[in-house]
Amino acid sequence: MSEVLYRKYRPGTFKEVIGQDKVVDAIKGAIDAGKISHAYLFSGSRGTGKTSVARIFAKELKVHESDIYEIDAASNTGVDDIRDLKESVSTLPFESEYKFYIIDEVHMLSKAAFNAFLKTLEEPPKHVIFILATTEIEKLPDTIVSRCQVHNFKKPNQKILRTLVLNVSKKEGYSIENSSADLIALLGDGSFRDTLGILQKVISSSGDKKISVEEVEAITGAPRGVLVHEYIRGLVEKDVEKGMEAVRDAGKANVDMKVFFKLILQKMRFLLLLRYAPKMKSTVENNVSEDDFSFLLEIAENKNFTYNSETLLVLLKAYDDMRVSFMEELPLELALVKVSEES
Repeated sequence: MSEVLYRKYRPGTFKEVIGQDKVVDAIKGAIDAGKISHAYLFSGSRGTGKTSVARIFAKELKVHESDIYEIDAASNTGVDDIRDLKESVSTLPFESEYKFYIIDEVHMLSKAAFNAFLKTLEEPPKHVIFILATTEIEKLPDTIVSRCQVHNFKKPNQKILRTLVLNVSKKEGYSIENSSADLIALLGDGSFRDTLGILQKVISSSGDKKISVEEVEAITGAPRGVLVHEYIRGLVEKDVEKGMEAVRDAGKANVDMKVFFKLILQKMRFLLLLRYAPKMKSTVENNVSEDDFSFLLEIAENKNFTYNSETLLVLLKAYDDMRVSFMEELPLELALVKVSEES
């Protein structure tokens, strides 16, 4: 594999953009109507397609490569950099109707740089289009935001990322289990770029053309499925000690507790579906490995194991608490105690 997967599978047309329908429809509509703004602000978390959509936008406007300028604001934060930019925008394009500026991580500009940039943003030459991209829109001055057409990029959900992993793996000639794709999607944490980066790491380390969930766990350092199962057993059996041992073992293995918790939530949801929506059995089976499905079926069919929607609500609350807990293990342990006390 000579090319980085994220670059290889970067969308080249609006039709290929995944999960940003509202943004794409708005920009396509503006192009079709001939109502192009002089400044756009693309806001969203990392790896959601902001710069990819900006490049496609330029392509749709038939802007030549020589008239597209990509600037990393994190490396060009000062007033002098903005002065150079102001001089650049005053000259005409080389081969296009527009000069197209993509300024990434624009929130990194200094206060003085923002002040210097404001005048250019207020009254740019007719041949200039600015695309400002940021992961932290709250850090931008209101004076900058108010002068841009703002588009918010959504984080892709688990289903979108899972489908991406399955499709790219197939195109690269690899066979990948559904549960493996699901784990990679989860580890990608809402980023197309990070998800494909993880997939690349797995593919590069794979000894054959088949990618099992155990292989993904070993290569990425994700928590082993057996620890997730032991925590769930402790939860449904009201065996606090068993559940806490699973948390302790996960801590000793230096696993990411947030990922560990996400996997627990995911499997608890599948358990609820198996017990309360049995018609969705095939859906669950298609989304987990054979071993995982056997485990989930065993738990779901044992009427001595007690869990319901309230159990999941306790876990969701604990997951939210993890953000502010100085010990990541603590919310997991408290959830075990709370569920046990409610029996």
